[in-house]
Amino acid sequence: MTGLVRKLIGVLLIITAGLISFNRYEDRPVEALVSRWAQPPSEFVQVKGQIVHIRDEGPRNDDVPLVLIHGTGASLHTWEGWALDLKKQRRVISFDLPGFGLTGPFSGEYTPDDYRGNSYARFVLDLMDHLKVQRAVVAGNSLGGEVAWRMAVMAPQRVERLILVDASGPRFTPEVIPPGFAAARIPVLNRLSEYLLPRSIVVATLHSVYGDPDKVSDKLVDRYFDITLREGNRRALNQRIALLESDLQPDLISQVRTPTLILWGERDRLIPPSTAQIFAKAIVGSEVIMLPGLGHVPHEEDPAASLAPVKRFLGLNQGP
Repeated sequence: MTGLVRKLIGVLLIITAGLISFNRYEDRPVEALVSRWAQPPSEFVQVKGQIVHIRDEGPRNDDVPLVLIHGTGASLHTWEGWALDLKKQRRVISFDLPGFGLTGPFSGEYTPDDYRGNSYARFVLDLMDHLKVQRAVVAGNSLGGEVAWRMAVMAPQRVERLILVDASGPRFTPEVIPPGFAAARIPVLNRLSEYLLPRSIVVATLHSVYGDPDKVSDKLVDRYFDITLREGNRRALNQRIALLESDLQPDLISQVRTPTLILWGERDRLIPPSTAQIFAKAIVGSEVIMLPGLGHVPHEEDPAASLAPVKRFLGLNQGP
């Protein structure tokens, strides 16, 4: 029995224990979540018929804003720490990708159920068009990092600088698979997960992606739990996870010619820190910064520590 199989069995035991308690939760319409999770400066815009939850902050005369792209299962809220600081000097655009957050599944002119990396990259470019943003600094975490580098390949003239935060793209073997992701990978169980959502699974998933699990607060769990219940999100997560292997195109990474900063949490157990060196080797002239003590979502776990190298990379005032 391989180590990975043993880990999967362990995850399954955790999931099964949660399911036994029969934590059935119906999908929630977005209207039921707006009052808590879409307070100003949140707004909703329509991009090719797709309703998008977005925050557009900072000076509007900034010709090259920062576009921040979250990872799998997350939302624009993951960037709140960065946005609070960056918006003092730069325009900062964060949003919920289709299938996640309050945006919900692909709709309008977009192909339903198409949660491939290139589809997401085209969507973000469409959003930039809607906002009349011709060129941006694009930062992304995990899936968002993959979307960001795909944008730099697809439309290099639109991406001035690239910031990859524990990004996906190369093939890797996780040390720990977050329970919520594991459930989405297993036939039958993934269908059950569209109706059952033990809070313990959300807690375990967040603990697995934080370098210091003690930083996972009740409020943080509430946010991830509530937003996962947004109508259609659980099904979209299953569809995205099902595409992971077939959607990998690691050879494309070497086509990136954009100035690139690679940030990685040294305690990332989902996408190993060694992956940062794969990106560095593929992207000529890129810079790698390792973040001690932090996990897979360093921008959320410690906004100040993770943002400091970004501000240096962008030539911003380091101020208090």
